[in-house]
Amino acid sequence: MHDILPRAVRVVAAGSFTADAEVMLDFDDRFRRRKRYETAAGIPFVLDLVEAQVLRDGDGLMLDDGRVILVRAAEEPLVDIRATSAAGMIRLAWHLGNRHLPAELQEHRILIREDHVIEAMLRGLGAQITRVRAPFNPEGGAYGEHNRSTHQHHHDGDHHDD
Repeated sequence: MHDILPRAVRVVAAGSFTADAEVMLDFDDRFRRRKRYETAAGIPFVLDLVEAQVLRDGDGLMLDDGRVILVRAAEEPLVDIRATSAAGMIRLAWHLGNRHLPAELQEHRILIREDHVIEAMLRGLGAQITRVRAPFNPEGGAYGEHNRSTHQHHHDGDHHDD
């Protein structure tokens, strides 16, 4: 089945191409090696990379027929975490990092995926928690998954191949 669909064989850096179509993906679907997708216009294709890499909002997927698919980060349920001081924010970031949770670090907030156990811990540490819907672009880890200058570490292997 996959051999009749166009294959996305290469990631093209954001801003360096003209898109022929667009695909909206949550974070899990932006960290894959091989999976079937469909663009917003209904064009099916297969992601077929040599290794899994994190696709960032604005990246392109070069199809083997020359077309480029623009990757857009879909909104997903997240938790907006804030503190009343810089020291408080550093403490919260340390606790999240100690649990190896994917986290998006912004100037005045941290975004993580919804997790009632972690949310309770953070409230206990004095965090202000708000549930939001937003694109999720967590920081890369230091463990070696290849993604140009960004690295992402996952403990579970189910995001690499489908």
